[in-house]
Amino acid sequence: MRRVGLHMISGFVILLPFVLLMGLSLMQAWRFPALQPEMWTLDNWTQLLGQQEDLALSLGMSLLLSISVATLATLLGFWSSRFLAYHPWSQLWLVLTYLPFVLSPVIYAVCINFFFILWGLSGNIIGVFLGQMMIAYPFAIILFSRHWTPQIQSLEQLTLTLGGSRHQLFTRVLLPISKGMLLVCFFQTFLISWFEYGLTTLIGVGKIQTLTLKVYQYVNEANIYLAALASCLLFLPPLILIWVNKRFVFRPIEEGREPIESRK
Repeated sequence: MRRVGLHMISGFVILLPFVLLMGLSLMQAWRFPALQPEMWTLDNWTQLLGQQEDLALSLGMSLLLSISVATLATLLGFWSSRFLAYHPWSQLWLVLTYLPFVLSPVIYAVCINFFFILWGLSGNIIGVFLGQMMIAYPFAIILFSRHWTPQIQSLEQLTLTLGGSRHQLFTRVLLPISKGMLLVCFFQTFLISWFEYGLTTLIGVGKIQTLTLKVYQYVNEANIYLAALASCLLFLPPLILIWVNKRFVFRPIEEGREPIESRK
């Protein structure tokens, strides 16, 4: 009974923010000291294609930006980390990849913003994309750094010894055994880009209105209903990623089909 009660309390604490945000996005004119709003309506959601079209555009821009950053960072991180893992100075290169995380994203953005202004990349989506890549790409390398074990290196050597080509090595060996790690890296870098605020604000100079910036804008305007709506849109993709992660990454591991590098 105690465990059941603890699970119920934990579930309530976890779900409360989501339920509250969803409720606020369906409300209008909830004034103190009333216990419930004067009106429940779907107007805030239906206005995404009308009066709040800019919010829908921010959602689309954020999705495009995050998917692009996550895809490129994952592919480059996978390719680069393999060469770094087998390099004689691999530990030195790995330490250097931590440098972007020594500073906070805002201070880091201030340090590199001069070059974005100089190259004409400030205030446009390409500049924001490159700025976020400067955080997501090193993170992907760090994430893959422990992936390249001696067992995988032995499989590579065996494949080449038996006459396999470089193309077959990547498509028939490395990609299949790295599928779980590639998904995890994609999810993590997607979330880095999705929730990024400080760097996007400075390099985008307010012109690139991602969904995260929209949430802060509505909060500053004291528009709690649209802020709740934007927050609901903000947490929906991570919830979908959590489900996909559970379905296609952790469930195979739980069923005994763990990635080859984790087998003993």
